[in-house]
Amino acid sequence: MTTSNTPPTALSYKDAGVDIDAGDALVERIKPLAKKTMREGVLAGIGGFGALFEVPKRYQEPVLVSGTDGVGTKLKLAFEWNMHDTVGIDLVAMSVNDVLVQGAEPLFFLDYFACGKLDVDTAAAVVGGIARGCELSGCALIGGETAEMPGMYPAGEYDLAGFAVGAVEKAKILTGATVEPGDVVLGLASSGVHSNGFSLVRKCIERAESAGTVPATLDGQPFRQALMEPTRLYVKNVLAALATHPIKALAHITGGGLLENIPRVLPEGTAAHLVKGSWPQTELFAWLQATAGIDDFEMNRTFNNGIGMVVVIDASSAEACATMLRIAGETVFQIGIIAERSDGAAVQVR
Repeated sequence: MTTSNTPPTALSYKDAGVDIDAGDALVERIKPLAKKTMREGVLAGIGGFGALFEVPKRYQEPVLVSGTDGVGTKLKLAFEWNMHDTVGIDLVAMSVNDVLVQGAEPLFFLDYFACGKLDVDTAAAVVGGIARGCELSGCALIGGETAEMPGMYPAGEYDLAGFAVGAVEKAKILTGATVEPGDVVLGLASSGVHSNGFSLVRKCIERAESAGTVPATLDGQPFRQALMEPTRLYVKNVLAALATHPIKALAHITGGGLLENIPRVLPEGTAAHLVKGSWPQTELFAWLQATAGIDDFEMNRTFNNGIGMVVVIDASSAEACATMLRIAGETVFQIGIIAERSDGAAVQVR
């Protein structure tokens, strides 16, 4: 028996599918984007093993509020249509809008980008959107993780997760406990589907493509752009309203739509009575409803259906609050009132 003394061919990490140089190049592309998001409190950001943040000293009794989310199957359309520059905004919005409903100011954000093979241009486009979302919501992008994992994802695909931390004064945490019958429900318009319900959206696209009925435009935008429009960031305008108006509760309308999310901020014994037609149905949502062939109930528990954030406020302050939000750039509708709950559902649309 003979054995060869020939040493095995050397294998590098790159040979195994992980390109360290590409990762380093991405970090260099990200640094100036993250720098634009810096704010008070950041002690150390991108590049370290951990990011450091000091809660601003203006807080007397700060309570930290955290949130995490992803973008869901909207990413499938980003891959198919090669539209990567806005899904990062979606990622930020899904978490910071959730943190906002506790009355909290988002302070900082971290992202997780995972792929099979790192494409620096694609990843930079995604992170550029993340940085833009952070900039628009006033929070710092101070860290994250890029994971290149050969064999874990199909070529050209990636996954995203985001993590936001905010702060609110302990005495000003919004719990919805003071909501009572007679309070007014305001709805802030969404910028489209946002980032929920895309498993059904994609089925609608498939159905329309098979039938040759894909519309050229929806609500004045090219079809694909209308569907990929990023989730609206409500942070700055709503925080300003919270500082000057007695808002009692906020609800971010995500998965589960109006019917599942509003009850999360209502005290026991109360219900939201929404008025059908008090806000317009956009061409986008009308197309989705017609293509899917679903009723109003299913629309309101699958999609935001045109309302991305709900504000519950005392009736005497509702108009002033709505006016302030409109001046700030929000499209605001008075969509209902809070009533005593009997045997009916917690949210009724009539």
